[in-house]
Amino acid sequence: MGNCCSDEPGHGGAHPVGPAAGKAAQAASAAADRFLRSRGAGASTQIELSLSASNLGDQEYFPKSNPMVVVYSKRKDGQLEEIGRSEVTLNSLNPSWMTKISVQYQFEVLQPLLFQVFDIDLHLHDVSEKMLKLEEQQFLGEATCLLSEVVTKRDRLLTLKLGVSEHNLPNPSTFGDLTVQAEESAGSKAIMEMVFRCSDLEIKDLLTKSDPFLLISRISDSGMPVPICKTEVRKNDLNPRWKPVILNLQQIGSKENPLIIECFNFSSNGKHDLIGKIVKSVAELENMCHRQNNEHFFVPVSNAHECHSKEVLKSQLYVEKYVESNRHTFLDYISAGYQLNFMVGVDFTASNGNPRLPDSLHYIDPSGRLNVYQKAILEIGDVLQYYDPAKRFPSWGFGARPIDGPVSHCFNLNGSTYQPEVDGIQGIMSAYISALRNVSLAGPTLFGQLIGTAMAIASQSLADNQQKYFILLIITDGVVTDFQETIDAIIRASDFPMSIIVIGVGGADFKEMEFLDPNKGEKLESSTGRVASRDMIQFAPMKDVHGSGVSTVQSLLAEIPGQFMTYMRTREIQTVSI
Repeated sequence: MGNCCSDEPGHGGAHPVGPAAGKAAQAASAAADRFLRSRGAGASTQIELSLSASNLGDQEYFPKSNPMVVVYSKRKDGQLEEIGRSEVTLNSLNPSWMTKISVQYQFEVLQPLLFQVFDIDLHLHDVSEKMLKLEEQQFLGEATCLLSEVVTKRDRLLTLKLGVSEHNLPNPSTFGDLTVQAEESAGSKAIMEMVFRCSDLEIKDLLTKSDPFLLISRISDSGMPVPICKTEVRKNDLNPRWKPVILNLQQIGSKENPLIIECFNFSSNGKHDLIGKIVKSVAELENMCHRQNNEHFFVPVSNAHECHSKEVLKSQLYVEKYVESNRHTFLDYISAGYQLNFMVGVDFTASNGNPRLPDSLHYIDPSGRLNVYQKAILEIGDVLQYYDPAKRFPSWGFGARPIDGPVSHCFNLNGSTYQPEVDGIQGIMSAYISALRNVSLAGPTLFGQLIGTAMAIASQSLADNQQKYFILLIITDGVVTDFQETIDAIIRASDFPMSIIVIGVGGADFKEMEFLDPNKGEKLESSTGRVASRDMIQFAPMKDVHGSGVSTVQSLLAEIPGQFMTYMRTREIQTVSI
């Protein structure tokens, strides 16, 4: 997770050494897990919006406009939050504003933006834009879009028609156009790659050696640590060497800013024990590498007489490699034409209950209230659909018996024999409801054939040199029964441009499904001894909600850009210039 490398969690319990330090470390590491899970790899980046307009208003009424644009984001509760204002451009109906509006792009959520253009009273040209009272200015028009609609354009440029909602204009027929162009922060491309190793780590487990991982945090302006990266877990290893850690300049702010590097002993219950920590800037880590120096870990010590007491440990940290370079970002590939293609697999096993009864997970409420399957499809699909211009989504069901047929573990939701695609998210919803009327729920819960079918589409796309990456959403109410076949299919699928998201719905105990989540389970191994070439599958129950109200869907989607980038980097796919 994070923006650095893949996770390889270990196992085994942890045993705290100091009560105060232990509880603090457990709380910090658990919070870091939630934070990183909710952010994903490469899911968030700083975007600067450049704005221009043409043919503002009607020259009969606005012959000499002094336009300014105000940008708002719309929160989940529908409230508007102002995120920036341009400068006032004097005497122009075709302004190109110089002020750039900064906004944090997050892949996993929809980010509605509202742009409002005002004609500013000439007598106020000396007043700061921030101090202008908008209700006293002449309204020229407004436009809305999603941030994802801008960044998915090849040139990240979107032209919108200005209109009006409730403002009273003298001639509402002509408002002009607003052009929005997005540019990614240069700091997101400048990366630092480091390889860390440790020696003489303390044993934290009772019967085995420690299972260490590193957590890297920056220090915010308020002085609080903000987790930005976590390494994989090295099982049973007191002298670990981790996979390369990759940080970008945007994450750390400056090479001179201090970073907190904490070493934890992994625990499967999420309550990881602090082994030790150091505080170093990236510049100091670079110097450690070049001079081949090491740094001893320390642990805070509770002391009534000294507020900032610490105990220096024998354990040491080394920086074996440090390299700076520029790399493509997720949005570089998207603006170059790469698409994310959404695919869905729905569980129709009998354990869901009779669809005609209100207690069924498949019950279609006449009032229009969505069931859990519809919610999952809508929440995932609403985000992904903007990354697929064609919006033709393959949709399947599994675990049901079609009319006069045997149980099928992969059938087309739309009833077609050959074509699984439907048009748009509403097409999926309609096909799902139609399928409920035309199949009998059966079982068991098998994923192997479904994953294989989706993999065949990704394989054909790769063979045709298409710029596509596929995301298969599997929604299920129970534990998979074809464990080994599913693992074999996942490992084969890891070689292709695809990711798999599995969401558990209903009240089942999904503990046995954690083998699908590389953040919690053991490394997957096929029946022939192969392991996955990369992490590309995640599992979570729908009822889980992470810190700060982050939903299951958001936390799962947040990992997609990192999985996409891992695929591109490991296959050295570079179709854009930096």
